[in-house]
Amino acid sequence: MALLNRAGAPPRLRVHLVSRDEELDSLLARRRIAAHLGGLAAVGGACAAGPPPDAALVCDDEAATGRLVAAGVPVVHLYSGHRTAAGAPGAAAGALLRQHRPAWLPGPGPGPPGIRTTGLLAPARTARDRVRGGTLVLLSLYGVAQATARAFAEGVLPALVRTAGERTGRCEVVCDTGLALVRGALAGRCGPVPVLRAATVDVDELHAGRAVLLASPTLGALGLAQARRAPLAFLPPLGGAQEDLAARVRRVVPVPVAGGRDEAQVWQPPQEDPWRAPGPAAEDLRGAQRVARSVRQLALAPP
Repeated sequence: MALLNRAGAPPRLRVHLVSRDEELDSLLARRRIAAHLGGLAAVGGACAAGPPPDAALVCDDEAATGRLVAAGVPVVHLYSGHRTAAGAPGAAAGALLRQHRPAWLPGPGPGPPGIRTTGLLAPARTARDRVRGGTLVLLSLYGVAQATARAFAEGVLPALVRTAGERTGRCEVVCDTGLALVRGALAGRCGPVPVLRAATVDVDELHAGRAVLLASPTLGALGLAQARRAPLAFLPPLGGAQEDLAARVRRVVPVPVAGGRDEAQVWQPPQEDPWRAPGPAAEDLRGAQRVARSVRQLALAPP
């Protein structure tokens, strides 16, 4: 018989949640999956206090997966971001492996044997606010070479932010890492522009109220735009993974690039649904629910 807590109910199962909070895709993946773990007690941090958790979700951190598996904790390990064929995910031994990937995105396929694709990890709330305004700049500098990040922040970004403010009335910049670099590059060149760390704000809720989304080519940004049938413009891609993802997306969806030849399309609301090419594909948008179901099954009936 299960032990009862003070309220006379069985204790809640505990799920340990881990992500790389300095990587936009990893952070958003954890949050979106956690939104579907109702009824389970989510725990974070070092998870040293108390008994081991009943299961764990680890986004990207293979070292954390190794420690948890060694401690006998059942783990779902998710590779959250896009990788080129040369940077395909390795195997996190002893865990159930999942790879964040929309079904419509052209190759490359999954990595090692045993890894399953998830579909797109959509936000829990897919509606947009009725009254929207301003621009959200969603910038990922994780894994970008320092020289490349600096050249972009000091060269291209100020002009984009200034134009966004002029066109839409306001602009916020949210980035996963490199905040000091970005704040320094924008200071005195664009007026007062909030520069926020992704780990400390609700990116999905911010987007719901914005008219324009300028985003680094990331799967997390695709999830926001496609789930809400909302316009998306890419920031100039930084590094091989972003360049590869942008090229693959643009084979299917005509996403304009801010500062590129199709710049005019960034600021004009599209006349048609920008996501008509991938189709409604509601099942493909249930990646977060799908991963959460795997975590719940591990917690309830570990292997």
